[in-house]
Amino acid sequence: MKRLFLAVLAAAFALPVLAQQYPSRPVRILVGFAPGGGVDISARLLASKLAEYLGQQFVVENKPGAGTNIAAAEAAKAAPDGYTLFMNSPAVVINTALYAKPPYQLSDFVGVSNFAATTNLLVVPATVEAKTVQELVKLAKDKPGALNYSSAGPGTTQHLAGELFKLRTGTDIVHVPYKGSGPSMTALLASEVQLSFINPVAAGGHVKAGKLRALAVTDSRRTELMPEVPTMKEAGVEGVEVSLWYGLLAPAATPKDIVDKLGAAVARAANDPAVRDVLRKQGADPIGNTPAQFNAYLKAEQGRWSEVVKVSGARVE
Repeated sequence: MKRLFLAVLAAAFALPVLAQQYPSRPVRILVGFAPGGGVDISARLLASKLAEYLGQQFVVENKPGAGTNIAAAEAAKAAPDGYTLFMNSPAVVINTALYAKPPYQLSDFVGVSNFAATTNLLVVPATVEAKTVQELVKLAKDKPGALNYSSAGPGTTQHLAGELFKLRTGTDIVHVPYKGSGPSMTALLASEVQLSFINPVAAGGHVKAGKLRALAVTDSRRTELMPEVPTMKEAGVEGVEVSLWYGLLAPAATPKDIVDKLGAAVARAANDPAVRDVLRKQGADPIGNTPAQFNAYLKAEQGRWSEVVKVSGARVE
């Protein structure tokens, strides 16, 4: 009986001790997009600060494909010890509704912290004659099925923004998914597609160079990076408000002490003046909320995006 009592007592203290020692080896941060996109850039920025604060390497591993499902499935099945984390966008929520048989559920994860949030721009190559959203809508209606839009993959906010745009404008535009924002941008610049929804930082240089034309912001307010670009509502299209966030998640059974420790480190990074400056130059607002706040937000996002998927009729088998 005494041995049993001692074993139970040791187990009770084991997790707090492990959390105090965490991390004792390098930590992987899986990203379901190719290098160069908003999630990847934010993950690398965050990883450098976590390494600084916690004294171990935080290594970003890009595993693009299947609309981030490849990375998500691997992260969901990883040992819940804090050494495999997952950086994603609303795609982690959207895919549970978008895919007929998703390889994971949102309940397979616990939210650590929402690092930052930004928006997308509706952009077209300079070769496209439309100068406004209304001109683009007219072009799409005059040529049903002739226009294509690119995205960073199925289930991304770029994809859903495109589907919402089609729904709200009554247009027939073809979705062409790519494995990340980088390849999506390349296709857009080459005029392989005629429109896309791109982060203002990624699009900004190309807009200034005259290679792309920004028509609208998919948010309720204009972006400070391009204050001259109207919101979608101002441009005459209601109901296409799609924000984009970059959040850190862990496997669901990860000890609370480790999640809290990571969450505090993310919040510290988000409040670092140098980090905030970098994020704002990327058109993102730093957040760094608590695990409890992020998990509540994830549940709200699940309800919202499930409704968007249902209304848009988007579906991936």
